Amino acid sequence: MAKFLGIITARGGSKGISGKNIKKLGGKPLIAYTIETALKSGVFDRVILSTDDQKIADIGRTYGVEVPFIRPRELARDNTPTLPVLLHAVRWLKEKENYISDYIMILQPTSPFRQPFHIREATKLLMRSGADSVLGVSEIPESFNPARAMKIDKNGSLKLFSDKPVRNRISRRQDLPRAFWNTCALYLFKTKLLFDKKEPNFWGNKVKPYIMDKKYALDINTIDDWHIAEKIVVTERERGNTKGQ
Repeated sequence: MAKFLGIITARGGSKGISGKNIKKLGGKPLIAYTIETALKSGVFDRVILSTDDQKIADIGRTYGVEVPFIRPRELARDNTPTLPVLLHAVRWLKEKENYISDYIMILQPTSPFRQPFHIREATKLLMRSGADSVLGVSEIPESFNPARAMKIDKNGSLKLFSDKPVRNRISRRQDLPRAFWNTCALYLFKTKLLFDKKEPNFWGNKVKPYIMDKKYALDINTIDDWHIAEKIVVTERERGNTKGQ
């Protein structure tokens, strides 16, 4: 049976919102939403937390996630890419615990409204399609569709991003191609991609989209995002909805 590893990445530093990953949202730490969702999905044989911060680690354990190591400080800087963080986690598990997964899902705490059914469906999509990876996406609103995007050229005139004149802009919404943006809520991929000899990555060549309703897709990076999240939590509570479908 294939092994699925969930890796929650949560460093201590945050420029936009101080202490973001453990800041209380609706009465519980932000990271708790992702931990609970991952565990409730029933997909993973292990869910671990990669963090450089002891307080985040302690809170993570409280909510039931494994914290097998404390991430080295040099892998928790503002400009640290995700790839070396994943490599550190996978190598540590292999060397210290002889654990090797077949698939990995990156679970960022900044996406608190992803649901267990999203994880289950994305996993089924990957297995059914034979893709290298599955990426969570949401549809871009028509008014922001890149086919309608314009730029100002060096002469101060408007042109389409394609460099065609504005008169070639698609005006009928029915004629617009569907366009999508990365929600940051779901990254699922084959573990072996991390160790590709030519180009280590977590995408591969065959990437399948998992389309999410935008109401689940909020990625919290700014204080404005945080205020939106608070309103969503309040609204959901008033409606009597509970997390964990």
